[in-house]
Amino acid sequence: MERDRDTEPRTYAQAGIPHFWRAEKAGGRRPVVYVYELDPVADTYAVNGIHHDRLKAGVPFLVDIDLTEIDRF
Repeated sequence: MERDRDTEPRTYAQAGIPHFWRAEKAGGRRPVVYVYELDPVADTYAVNGIHHDRLKAGVPFLVDIDLTEIDRF
């Protein structure tokens, strides 16, 4: 988990990858998706959104996912 939250974001930022998303399981079965965008001046990611029930984003591409449907099966 620490690798996902610390090591990988730093590595990706240093490589200049503009967007980074991290999905984790919440307290129940549903995922939580953390959306980050690279601050090119600081070479670090800034949180662009934390999505619990619905992942809806316009960058780097349009996406609209009902996260509540994921645990239905």
